Amino acid sequence: MKVAVVGTGYVGLVVGACLAETGNDVICADVDAAKVGSLKQNKLPIYEPGLEPMVVRNQRDGRLTFTTSVGEAVERSEVVFIAVGTPPDEDGSADLQHVLAVAGTIGEHMNGPKLVVTKSTVPVGTAERVRAEIAQRTRTPFHVCSNPEFLKEGAAVEDFMKPDRVVVGVDSDEAAKVIEELYAPFVRTGNPLIVMDIPSAEMTKYAANAMLATRISFMNQIARLCEAVGASVTHVRRGIGSDRRIGPAFLFPGPGYGGSCFPKDVKALIRTAADRSVPVDILDAVEKANEAQKQVLFEKLQRHVGDLHQRTIAVWGLAFKAETDDVRESPALVLIEALLCAGAKVQVHDPAAMKSAARHLGSRVTYAEHAYDALDGADAAAGSDARPRNRRRRVPRVPPVRPVACGRSHRRGYGQFPHGDPRQRRAPRRQRPLQGPAPRRLDVHRSPRAVGRRPPLRESGEPDRLS
Repeated sequence: MKVAVVGTGYVGLVVGACLAETGNDVICADVDAAKVGSLKQNKLPIYEPGLEPMVVRNQRDGRLTFTTSVGEAVERSEVVFIAVGTPPDEDGSADLQHVLAVAGTIGEHMNGPKLVVTKSTVPVGTAERVRAEIAQRTRTPFHVCSNPEFLKEGAAVEDFMKPDRVVVGVDSDEAAKVIEELYAPFVRTGNPLIVMDIPSAEMTKYAANAMLATRISFMNQIARLCEAVGASVTHVRRGIGSDRRIGPAFLFPGPGYGGSCFPKDVKALIRTAADRSVPVDILDAVEKANEAQKQVLFEKLQRHVGDLHQRTIAVWGLAFKAETDDVRESPALVLIEALLCAGAKVQVHDPAAMKSAARHLGSRVTYAEHAYDALDGADAAAGSDARPRNRRRRVPRVPPVRPVACGRSHRRGYGQFPHGDPRQRRAPRRQRPLQGPAPRRLDVHRSPRAVGRRPPLRESGEPDRLS
C-alpha cells in the first residue's frame, strides 16, 4: 500500500519506519529541510531503541523515502497520516495550526480518492475540522479516520509492531476496510483492532493518558504518606498491584511524570472539559500533585545536605524517563534549575540525553561523559531515572557522611541497589576496594528507620519489570 506520513518527529518517524517494515511503500514528508537531509543519510533526530536500523534497512531496500514536498507525498499515496506536533497553547489547549495546515495542503493535492488519518493527539472534533479544511479545496471524494497512537518513548518500535490494541475511528465501512488491511500484520496474534466512531477514538487517547497520569500521581502521594508513617512503599505497591482489579503497571513512585504526552494531554483534557462546563476536579488534582512531586528530590537534598550554596551535586539521568533522549517536562531539569538557583554546582550524566539537555542548560552545569565522572568531588548525588545500569551501579564511598539521594522514575520503584547494598558485598576481583567511610543512602520515599536495612533476599533478587 502507498502511504504518506506528514511529520518526521517522534510519532511520524516511528509510524513511517514500521509501516515500511511490513512491505508498504512509505514516503515521509517534513518542511524542515535540515531534518530531511539528515534522515536521508540515516541520521535520526531522536533516540529510540531499534528505530535507526529499521530506518537504514528500509531506506536501503527502497520502501522508505523522505521529502520536503508535502504535496508530492500526498499525490503519491493512497493513505495519508497526519503526524505533526500539537503543542499546548497558552491556555493549555492543543495548538492545531500545523494539523489544519497539512489538511489544507492535502486538499490542494488531492489527485484521487484517499484516506486521511489523524495520528497526532488532537481534541475531540478535530477530525471534522480536518474534513472541512480538505473539502474547501477539493471535490474529490475522501475519507477521514482517527487513529491515535499509544507509543511509549523508549519502547515505541515494539509498541507499534506488537500493539496492545489498535484504536480506529472511521466514518465509513470503506475506510475501516483500508485501515484493517494496513494494520493486519500487526494484530495477527489476536490483539484487537477496535473500530469505533471518530469522536470516541479521539477521546480514548486523552482518557488513556489521563488515567495513567492519575495512577502515577496517586502512587507518588501514597509514597510520601508511607515515608511519613514508616511504611514501605515497595511492599504497599506489591500488595495493591497483586489485585487483578488494579494491576501492577504505573504504580512505581518517582519524581513525577514528564515528557511530550502526559503533561500536555492532561492540560488539554482539562481545557476541553472547561470549554464544555464539565468539572474534572480529579485531573486538576493530578496536575497539582505532579508539580509538587517534582520538588521532592530538591527538598530531600536540601533537608539532608543543608545549605546548598557552593555545594557540588551530581545528577544521574536527564531525560524524563529511561531509554530516551527526550527532556521535555523532565523532573530532572526542574531539580537542576532549583539546585542552580540555590547556588549549587551541578555535574550531570545521561547516556542518551546530554545533547538535548544542553539546549536547556547550556554551560551552567558540568557534563560528565561517564556516570562515575559526575561523582568526582560531589557532596551528594541524585538519580532521576530508572535505567537498569543506574539501578545496579555501585556508588563509590565518598568523604565523611555525604548523603546520596536516590530518585526513581514513575516506570519503576525506588531504591538504588535491587541486589543489596554494595557495602555488604565483596568487590569484583579486578576492582580495587573503595576507600573511606560509606555514604548514607537516602531514598526519596523511604522511612529514615529503613535506611541501611537490607531488604529480604527475594525482594532484592527479583528483576523489577513492567507488566
